[in-house]
Amino acid sequence: MLRRHYRVAPEKVWRAWTDPQALKLWFGPGEIVSVPRVDIDLRVRGRFRVTMLADDGETHDVSGTYLEIVPNRKLVFSWAWRSTPERESRVTVQIEPDGDGCELVLMHEQFFDQPARNAHEQGWSGALVKLDRWLHGSAAP
Repeated sequence: MLRRHYRVAPEKVWRAWTDPQALKLWFGPGEIVSVPRVDIDLRVRGRFRVTMLADDGETHDVSGTYLEIVPNRKLVFSWAWRSTPERESRVTVQIEPDGDGCELVLMHEQFFDQPARNAHEQGWSGALVKLDRWLHGSAAP
């Protein structure tokens, strides 16, 4: 489980996760240099797909299905890489108002094995650093 405090309204964090144009500007771990494709069908049973390009030129493609949606507060979705679709896991993103901003709690669970869990924890940690920079440093697209 990862926790981060952001000095922005919960609605801005929600937008970062649910607006394809916003998500393109921060998503992916540190070695991701661009996110050329984001498809979001934001409804329960709707699907998402994100294509990321790494600094080594490799493309990473992840997709899933939205399982629970509470606007500005909670997203739950399945998560599977195109290269290993049988290894589906589950991500929960909670956003809670907190003083001068909000707290984000990200839980990714139901991994195939421990190495997959460790790799995703490292990847999400890098992505949340990029999210922080976007939330606090860039103008809205």
